[in-house]
Amino acid sequence: MTDAFIYDHVRTPRGRGKKDGSLHEVPTPRLAAKTLEALRDRNGLDTSTVDDIIFGCVDPVMEAGAVIPKAAAFEAGYDFAAPGMQISRFCASGLDAINLAAGKVKAGSDDIVIAGGVESMSRVGMGMSGGAWYMDPSVNFPGYFMPQGVSADLIATKYGFTRDDVDAYAVESQKRAAASWAAGNFAKSVIPVKDGNGLVILDRDEHMRPGTDMQSLASLNASFQMPGEMGGFEAVAIQAHPEIERITYVHHAGNSSGIVDGAAAVLVGSKAGGESMGLKPRARIRAFTNIGSDPALMLTGPVDVTEKLLKRTGMKISDFDLFELNEAFAAVVLRFMQHFEVDHSKMNVAGGAIAMGHPLGATGAMILGTVLDELERRDLNTALVTLCIGAGMGTATVIERV
Repeated sequence: MTDAFIYDHVRTPRGRGKKDGSLHEVPTPRLAAKTLEALRDRNGLDTSTVDDIIFGCVDPVMEAGAVIPKAAAFEAGYDFAAPGMQISRFCASGLDAINLAAGKVKAGSDDIVIAGGVESMSRVGMGMSGGAWYMDPSVNFPGYFMPQGVSADLIATKYGFTRDDVDAYAVESQKRAAASWAAGNFAKSVIPVKDGNGLVILDRDEHMRPGTDMQSLASLNASFQMPGEMGGFEAVAIQAHPEIERITYVHHAGNSSGIVDGAAAVLVGSKAGGESMGLKPRARIRAFTNIGSDPALMLTGPVDVTEKLLKRTGMKISDFDLFELNEAFAAVVLRFMQHFEVDHSKMNVAGGAIAMGHPLGATGAMILGTVLDELERRDLNTALVTLCIGAGMGTATVIERV
């Protein structure tokens, strides 16, 4: 099998996922198209040679439906020969799009693939696509369905993370994101979103709250206590984990990922594909895998999928210079670091979704790009990228510089 290389990546800034967010007036296909345009223009890409465009989108309905990467290719003026495919594995969709692209390249079927994701959460609300997992008792009963925030609080209770623990992690995420922006570390990969007249709509992540401290977070009420206690979901959690007498509710808006709009795209190709584009590879996609995990804990999939990946590759945790784990909730990252004894100095070094937001289908591609930039900036070699996933799953990818 041939190697799959990363040649370039871009992302939009993350806009607040509300009607007053800067990207609210940008239709979802147009938001995705901005990343396709940037990859084409900065790499001199002949779009007739693109073998596929694969984008993740968690709620592919209304304007985000109907194979959004193909719609975005039309909007971006790509050659009609470039096809498109839309996938969803909830929050890991953007990373799985890249893994699928790498698999196609490794198999020899494709030489140039653009992969990533998009989510305009201010325009297509979370959960708009519905689904049996939420709504059909024959599905959600055996799957111990509950809101993800209740699962995050179950994780914190089971593994001993206090309110101070999760709040302290959130404060550090805000500090790291602010420092990264101040140092210009995102300038290489974040593309400004402009309107039809070429005026900049947004050129930096607008969800960040760099002034966040422990005192301001302490004033916030736990967000998931009411659905847990009044909605009956705590009883579901205890049924799945009877060793827990009751849940301690510690998560709130300040230590959970933000709802935002955004898109990201990664240029993946074979050696021959890169040569045809006149580009040098920045990294190799060394390995990737998926797993199903405990559906009640739900968000511990990064631990399980990393154990699977280590077994399959023969690698050790010490082989990774950096780790990037989506900050869906603070306890998700704290549990990973606890289980693998990973030092915080190697985890989410540029901040994460608690500070900058989590545009569902795009996040996996965003965090892979972030950690690649950090490997280069710090002159390091290997990174692990992973995400927790709704319904109890995990996805992980290993990249290494070349």
